Amino acid sequence: MKHKLILITVLAILTISCQQSATQQKIDLSGEWRFAIDSTDMGLTEKWYSTDLKEQVQLPGSMNSNGKGNDVNLQTKWTGQIIDSTFFTSPAYEKYRQPENFKVPFWLQPLKHYQGAAWYQKELNIPSTWNDKQISLFLERCHWESRLWIDEQEIGLRNSLGTPHIYDLTGMLKSGKHTLTLCIDNRVKDIDPGINSHSISDHTQTNWNGIVGELFLEARPMVKIQSVQIFPDVKNKSISTRINISNLTGTQVETELVLEISGANPPEVKTQMVRLEKGETQLEIDVPMGNEVQLWDEFNPSLYKLKIILGTPKNGLTDSLSTTFGMRSFTVTGKQIEINGRPTFLRGTLECAIFPKTGYPETGISEWLRIFNICRAHGLNHIRFHSWCPPKAAFDAADQTGFYLQVECSSWANQSTTIGDGKPFDKYLYEESERMILAYGNHPSFCMMTYGNEPHGVNQNAFLTDFVTFWKNKDNRRIYTSGAGWPNLPGNDYLSDSNPRIQRW
Repeated sequence: MKHKLILITVLAILTISCQQSATQQKIDLSGEWRFAIDSTDMGLTEKWYSTDLKEQVQLPGSMNSNGKGNDVNLQTKWTGQIIDSTFFTSPAYEKYRQPENFKVPFWLQPLKHYQGAAWYQKELNIPSTWNDKQISLFLERCHWESRLWIDEQEIGLRNSLGTPHIYDLTGMLKSGKHTLTLCIDNRVKDIDPGINSHSISDHTQTNWNGIVGELFLEARPMVKIQSVQIFPDVKNKSISTRINISNLTGTQVETELVLEISGANPPEVKTQMVRLEKGETQLEIDVPMGNEVQLWDEFNPSLYKLKIILGTPKNGLTDSLSTTFGMRSFTVTGKQIEINGRPTFLRGTLECAIFPKTGYPETGISEWLRIFNICRAHGLNHIRFHSWCPPKAAFDAADQTGFYLQVECSSWANQSTTIGDGKPFDKYLYEESERMILAYGNHPSFCMMTYGNEPHGVNQNAFLTDFVTFWKNKDNRRIYTSGAGWPNLPGNDYLSDSNPRIQRW
């Protein structure tokens, strides 16, 4: 059910760089987990979720960071593949390759390597205060397919490469002890983004197996703020917000909605009564920004804070969501990219998930601030994430430092697969891009999006034209192109063309 509300205030709500409920209760799941390697795929048949796994690992982390997996040797089967080209045959590049065996990569190698299923298990103690709460499991970054059991009940499967794996456990965790079991599988199966995609390849971050970033269970009220998407109108100094609220009480609820906005100007507060039907309600709220609003760009990455409060302590339905945000437009006029109506020039570099110390991307903001500040010191204002989507901390750091990001949907559909030919990844691309926009779409730094890198496929042009058109019509907060390198299609907002490269490879 949709309600249209007009709220008048002198500040505005824009891009979410983080979402956190002040009323939520959390159980931190970081630390020691039980563990087992399932190299023969017997875990499901033997119901490993109903037994105590014997080994131990530390999460967040990967199998490699825990010393688990196979030793690397000349027989190791890598995710990526080396192709015949001048790069690999010319004597000039001899020092960059291993002449003993071309199937062994010349990039950095982990101490351990493993492709397949691995099981992770942890005991839980759910407090009685969590009864009659909405409960969810949050896994910030899995690599990459996860499958969950609570005790001996299978909950479901997630396979996002670039967004958190979130499981709804409402009604499945009564107070007391429980066993949480996860099976993580990093093999390329029916969903193939391309074996050289930096989201999964051994070239840079490695095709690791594990879970990194935040890991926790959280309990929220039976009426909770599910998500917020915010659409700016810089010209008219206003924004449109879409707030999704989940009501699992089984009955209609009438309660308060409070918006507290702070930043460059004194705090503003607006209160409105709302009626929430059973299930999900979307509230559409327009908020004028006022004449003194600070716009976000590379020179002045101004950020605000929004706190949304739902309900009052008296009715027992209190929930809240706090966010940081910025205000900007990123558009194309003729042949010119513009930020907030001013021409801009992108001075950029490439980020290919290069984290050789761990083999997986950093999820803490301090490391990403270090990276962006180094780029800024070299006069840059733009980073392209080649065939992968970074974690939330990268967007937060880019928001703070004023960087314009091109983010890609984790794919390089070239050598091992194609795009647009009806394979499972075609559907997955739409699903993954939807998840990315929901998770990161409000960040002011998220300025450009493409399916990924250098696609292949007989029907790629028609498929990618439809993909670009879909997102241009659905979300105008950024600009879109079909692919990095190619194809150059009439519907693209901008081109990412390989022809200007000095070395054509």
